[in-house]
Amino acid sequence: MPDQNGHALEGIPPAASDDDRIFGFDTLAVHAGQRPDPVTGSRAMPIYQTTSYVFEDTDHAAELFALQRFGNIYTRIMNPTTAAFEERIAALESGTGAVATASGLAAQYLALTTLLGPGDQIVASNAL
Repeated sequence: MPDQNGHALEGIPPAASDDDRIFGFDTLAVHAGQRPDPVTGSRAMPIYQTTSYVFEDTDHAAELFALQRFGNIYTRIMNPTTAAFEERIAALESGTGAVATASGLAAQYLALTTLLGPGDQIVASNAL
């Protein structure tokens, strides 16, 4: 279901009728990026407190680490709870995606190094 800009709203279940619905900021803040559990029907997002994930076999692990297959490898790289948070922020900001970091310094580092190329230098005051 698209928002006002034609972007799909992740985590919002389709309406019971055929009417297209535009969800406001408050609804997106609560529901975007999260899908109800298909087994239990739970609406609340569980918190996945794990550091590692199980692989089906060595080929499955190799495909994940080679980024040839989508899936969880290690919680610092990807976690279902973090992924839902990132999707929610992207929906609230009408963005294509979002990246959650552990600190403001990490966010600054990602923003700056994304713009830099080999041999570039950063010149900044000590008030950065």
